[in-house]
Amino acid sequence: MNMTTTTRQMGSVTIVDISGRIIRGEESSSLHDLVSDQLNKGHNWILLNLAEVNRIDTAGWAHLIASLTSVRKAHGELKLLNPIKEVRSVMQLTKLLTVFDVRDEEASAIKSFGGLVDATAWL
Repeated sequence: MNMTTTTRQMGSVTIVDISGRIIRGEESSSLHDLVSDQLNKGHNWILLNLAEVNRIDTAGWAHLIASLTSVRKAHGELKLLNPIKEVRSVMQLTKLLTVFDVRDEEASAIKSFGGLVDATAWL
């Protein structure tokens, strides 16, 4: 299944809903491009919703780490939301859980970006 993305705004946070696979090739590079595009628009608080992502290969992880680095260089934050059990297991084995801020609930994830966002406004 090819990767698809939908972008939406919740206050100052850009949420990217992703489905499919983040794998070598167009999928992983297009995700990095999407994050770069958001940064160019001045959107530097980004939440990647991985609830519908069923696979991330090494190239996908490399692009996610590169995206995290780009966001941090722009003085922003990139967080992950709802990775499925298999993705979370890979993150635990590779110690990526210590690299990424991973959240399980959208409202609390939005709120975690700080005081400029009122997560309760969308509940």
